[in-house]
Amino acid sequence: MPHRRPGRAGVHGRSRVTDDAASVDEERALFAGPVVDTDAMESLGRRLARLLRAGDLLVLTGPLGAGKTTLTRGLGEGLHVRGQVASPTFVLARTHPSESGVPLVHVDAYRLGGAAELDDLDLDYEGSVVVVEWGAGLLDGVADSWLDVVIERPTGAGGAVPVAEDALADEAPADDVHDEPRRVTVTAHGPRWAGVTLPTS
Repeated sequence: MPHRRPGRAGVHGRSRVTDDAASVDEERALFAGPVVDTDAMESLGRRLARLLRAGDLLVLTGPLGAGKTTLTRGLGEGLHVRGQVASPTFVLARTHPSESGVPLVHVDAYRLGGAAELDDLDLDYEGSVVVVEWGAGLLDGVADSWLDVVIERPTGAGGAVPVAEDALADEAPADDVHDEPRRVTVTAHGPRWAGVTLPTS
């Protein structure tokens, strides 16, 4: 399902939308392809991290067990954050300071009831790199540029066992369940990403 554009309806007046609709609507693929295992997913996260700076927003979409937290762990490694990156299921948002001074804010919106509850977290979008798992449709008005990261987990591949909803009942990353290929599509939206390319290694 496509995401609603984070650059449209305002959220508590924080919209950074420009008057240039063409800039806001600019969309292009930054990466699309298979990711063969956990190591490759973390490597993709590290490559993405090399592009990131304060104010960047990533919206991660995929079923339970797809690898969203694994990708975020790679982002954290690439940003040289302190502390273990794990799914913030019950704390909802966890801030990881980094060596550069730009923190990684990792949000799990799975249990949130809507955009207003996400807004109540009062996240520092301007001064941080913000990664929101399960954020599709909840970020209208937050940014005029962002990255959509969609992780598809093949059905029945490698004899995988579906991840139960109650896998969220502990603090262990629910994403780290089966090491099987995924397909990842990273779509860049907005003027921030014009001309930016993903490093090949």
